[in-house]
Amino acid sequence: MLGGLKRGVSVIIKTTRFGEVTIQNEDLLTFPEGLLGFQDLRHFVLLDDPNDDIFAWLQSCELPSIAFPILEPEIFGQNYSASLTKNESESLKLKANQKPTYMNIITIPDDPTQMTANLKAPIVINQTEKVARQCVLQDNSLAIREPIFVKLQSRVVQNPETSIKSLSKNLDFAVKIDHSAPKNTSVDQEL
Repeated sequence: MLGGLKRGVSVIIKTTRFGEVTIQNEDLLTFPEGLLGFQDLRHFVLLDDPNDDIFAWLQSCELPSIAFPILEPEIFGQNYSASLTKNESESLKLKANQKPTYMNIITIPDDPTQMTANLKAPIVINQTEKVARQCVLQDNSLAIREPIFVKLQSRVVQNPETSIKSLSKNLDFAVKIDHSAPKNTSVDQEL
């Protein structure tokens, strides 16, 4: 249903974290294989909440309660290089020499000082085609639960005037959440 919408069509997605969010069909990211543990969820959108200085959110368009905090690996000082297999590159519709965007899902437990990033299985996005997948990398030095709190904290201490999220290089395609928008906006379709 989602993938069949025409370009330029406004859509309302319902979320438990952000309420109703209006997006354009071209904002949708398609995960043909879903995410690990969420194989049935194929349509997501990257949301940028201006009230959150740290994370962007990978929000499911099909299940309102599913949203993952994400960061670019460079944000927490990671010298990140990933090698995709030929199959992964083909499924992402990457052209020769085209660089994808890498994002890591963040886990935030009750004690946020114990937050971790999944470096082993990043979200890899072809921004041009709006196709993404979670790739399990073969590099055994990458952690599934890389502690990042101290790294993020040192970023803040180094430059307290700059939000962590503003250091991102690849959030320009994220949908900015407008908290001032009226709730009853005119849209072409509701999900």
